[in-house]
Amino acid sequence: MSDAAVDIRIAEEDRLRADLYDFLAALLAAPPDAGLLARTAALSGDDTPLGRAVATLAKLAAAATPVSAEREFTRLFIGLGRGELLPYASYYLTGFLNEKPLALLRRDMAGLQIKRAPNVYEPEDNIASLMEMMAGLITGRFGAPASLARQQEFFNRHIAPWAGHFFTDLEGAKGSVLYTPVGTVGRLFTEIEREAFRMGGA
Repeated sequence: MSDAAVDIRIAEEDRLRADLYDFLAALLAAPPDAGLLARTAALSGDDTPLGRAVATLAKLAAAATPVSAEREFTRLFIGLGRGELLPYASYYLTGFLNEKPLALLRRDMAGLQIKRAPNVYEPEDNIASLMEMMAGLITGRFGAPASLARQQEFFNRHIAPWAGHFFTDLEGAKGSVLYTPVGTVGRLFTEIEREAFRMGGA
């Protein structure tokens, strides 16, 4: 299915939701390169809490370099042995990696025709992959765009139970500078999504 065909079937607000999920996925999957930093620096926010967080992120991205961003990313997520944070559902929900939340995710991924990328080796329940999966469900990256009920089911099962805690930890992490407002954006967006699903429409 072409992107043009998909666009016709997706409301503008859903496209914006998917864009924010994809944006968070890109920032959390790997250190941002010069292009992503430049695109982030060009963002503007409004006077909502989320808009202010985006504006702060844009300001910090403008002052960052690929080298400083990579250093911060490594300190937060990789480290010597391990980073300051372990951004995996299994760890946040059980205290260990590769536990039941990952098995449940893999089962749901199979049912939704979501396949692991061949060049990705870390567990699929990492926060970046889950953000990317939500974007894909909204836009139809894995087939037809998922219904709101299917999106809500995936969100409630795999993101809602822990992502807010992770993003709060990212906001307060010792190693966070550029990633402090990334945590704020993620936390606020997760709260908005949770409430929208609860009210019956994202």
